[in-house]
Amino acid sequence: MTAVARTIPLDSLAFARQILFAESDALRVVADRIGENFEQVIDVLANCRGRVAVVGVGKSADVGQKLVGTFNSTGTRAYTLDATKAAHGDLGMVAPEDVVVLFSHSGESEEIVRLLGPLRQFASAIIAVTGNPNGTLAKAADARIVYGPITEACPNQLAPSTSTTVMIALGDAIAFTLSEKRSFSADDFAKFHPAGSLGRKLATAEAFMRHGDELRIAATTDTVRSVFAKVRHTGRRTGAIMLVEADGKLAGLFTDSDLARLFENNDDTAFNGPIAAVMTRTPITIRPTAKVREAVDLMRSRKVSELPVVDGDGRPVGMIDITDLIGQEPPTPASGVRPALRLVKPAAE
Repeated sequence: MTAVARTIPLDSLAFARQILFAESDALRVVADRIGENFEQVIDVLANCRGRVAVVGVGKSADVGQKLVGTFNSTGTRAYTLDATKAAHGDLGMVAPEDVVVLFSHSGESEEIVRLLGPLRQFASAIIAVTGNPNGTLAKAADARIVYGPITEACPNQLAPSTSTTVMIALGDAIAFTLSEKRSFSADDFAKFHPAGSLGRKLATAEAFMRHGDELRIAATTDTVRSVFAKVRHTGRRTGAIMLVEADGKLAGLFTDSDLARLFENNDDTAFNGPIAAVMTRTPITIRPTAKVREAVDLMRSRKVSELPVVDGDGRPVGMIDITDLIGQEPPTPASGVRPALRLVKPAAE
């Protein structure tokens, strides 16, 4: 079929805005429609002892797949159940303690309706997300969210558009309400995102810091000469020595820049004096549990290249060197590999 050319030029920007306004208006309408039924859905999911199976057909299946990803990253274990494959053996994925969430705008999709009987036998509960209060799906479900009639933003009112936007938004509302109900924190979120930009933002200093034999630690009473003569370390080189008092608490830091200043000033006598006399006292420190972004902000704002990591008693347990943050991210448990972090190096001391 040959497409008919438009006789009036299309204002693309105005038309695009019209679509966005139509979908945003629909979300506001649906937000006012949900009530006690939404709370019932949350209660069923909160009491689920197994996993949540999410089922949809066509575009609704895509919505379901997105919800599964959101569920899993916010503390609700979930999986996608393909409606067609379920009828040919994949129902074996469903365990007796699982809850099944089914998406269907009409509530009459053949692939969904034929699963209702078998799912009743396999799962602990069935939840419906649908636009049709009188559909087979809504009537068969143990709990339901009925968002009501929706006008599709598609110019022909045929292609799923506003309805799928509503489904995605309701899926987010369900997932985030559940996570809030369970007091799911940013630290919990970080556990499921060890890589990528999210992982980098939420990683702790402990994941990046040098520790053990990689650290250079000496007593404040040692001379500069003796410190450099006897302090040895393995692994990556660091340009800072952490100096401790007799009780093991961090008292100061001596860096390559401090050493360079002694040479520049021709201060040869300082080499035979206690390093405490030329060290940087009470250096900036950070705790192992602090977020890496805090360490980066500190190093950038204070223009330092080394950041000691201390425990609750003020004893050094690690060192973050700027070179560890450039092009690095925390190692994953499986591989221990550190991919790119892409941080900007602050100005040298």
